[in-house]
Amino acid sequence: MNENITVGVLALQGAFSEHIKLLGQASKEVATSSDRRWSFVEVRTPQELAKCDALIIPGGESTTIALAAARSGLLEPLREFVKGHRKPTWGTCAGLILLAESANRTKKGGQDLIGGLDIKVNRNYFGRQTESFEMELMLPFLATRCGDDAAKSFNGIFIRAPVVEKILPVIEGEQANKNAPDETVVAPARRAEGSPAMSQFLRPVEVMATLPGRSRVLKEKLVEMSLEDEIGDIVAVKQGNVFGTSFHPELTKDARIHVWWLKEAMKIVQSQKQ
Repeated sequence: MNENITVGVLALQGAFSEHIKLLGQASKEVATSSDRRWSFVEVRTPQELAKCDALIIPGGESTTIALAAARSGLLEPLREFVKGHRKPTWGTCAGLILLAESANRTKKGGQDLIGGLDIKVNRNYFGRQTESFEMELMLPFLATRCGDDAAKSFNGIFIRAPVVEKILPVIEGEQANKNAPDETVVAPARRAEGSPAMSQFLRPVEVMATLPGRSRVLKEKLVEMSLEDEIGDIVAVKQGNVFGTSFHPELTKDARIHVWWLKEAMKIVQSQKQ
């Protein structure tokens, strides 16, 4: 008998319906090599979250999502889901901010973080809404795992996007830094529960995608800054079961990242249910 794999999309604010639509499209491709059925649900309560095997935290406004999660009693269950149980989780834009262990340039009064990725993010790194942009990205992880078509570039949509400013060491406890500026916030510590979760927790952060540094995006600044070659801005990372992107795949019609992520989630869920 087929067994459902339930993927939730946090539906407190932001582009959750767009994710649901692309997940449905992607599942048709993943289902060809799986004997399990997919179920995609909107998550607004702890009870709905408890039914999920994997989770997407969509783009939107990270402070608003965090406040809504706290008011609906979801903040602590989300931390347990991501950090305690280390279930497959993907955050896009605002979701990446919430999954970071540290964030700077937060609004006055700061904001709550879920954590799960040992990174520091810079909120709104690329500026205001009017400075949003699109850029073709080369995503090697798609090319190695999704077949020949995956070698094509992916249209990255950046809307008030964060960037991964720093890869942090893997530690048990809070990523505290006494020299950090006042607007920096850190996620509370949560211990991974059980050896499978701990093995995921101990994995290092992988850089999955970069784009040229901001000096190259803003070409008029290139000459005056006289920068040498650089790694570029980090816009996608993965640490064990937790994945994050600065950009919005859900706002495109391209389901390749959703296909890749469902395959990754399926492998993890199947191993956990054995």
